[in-house]
Amino acid sequence: MIGYLVTTLATALGLLIVDLVVPGVNLATFPAALFAAVVIGLVNASIRPVLAFLSLPLNILTLGGFSLVVNGICFWLASLFVPGFAVSGVLALILGPVILSLSSTFLNKYFAEKGIGQTLPATKANPELKPE
Repeated sequence: MIGYLVTTLATALGLLIVDLVVPGVNLATFPAALFAAVVIGLVNASIRPVLAFLSLPLNILTLGGFSLVVNGICFWLASLFVPGFAVSGVLALILGPVILSLSSTFLNKYFAEKGIGQTLPATKANPELKPE
């Protein structure tokens, strides 16, 4: 559960970076970024696999390049459900998810190296946790 919250926080922080770097992506507030992070996760878990399957012939023809468009569509769909989050323009549609992926990957790796969001192993100081 804590891992999911840390991943959501990293995605929200990544969205703030995208807001600063990519023209056409606008976030009103940090709570809007948190809500957008949750919605992006839900869209990527539910709608993106269907879009990826339906666009498989185009993806094969473009040697995977069409997956940038699928990611952009999912990014744009998430913005439709979140007040205070807007995506406008082709550059934002394509570049936004790429920058979000890079920044949230960096932040997730940073949090993992610092041990943030991970459960502690069982020790004498923490006997209620059982080792896996």
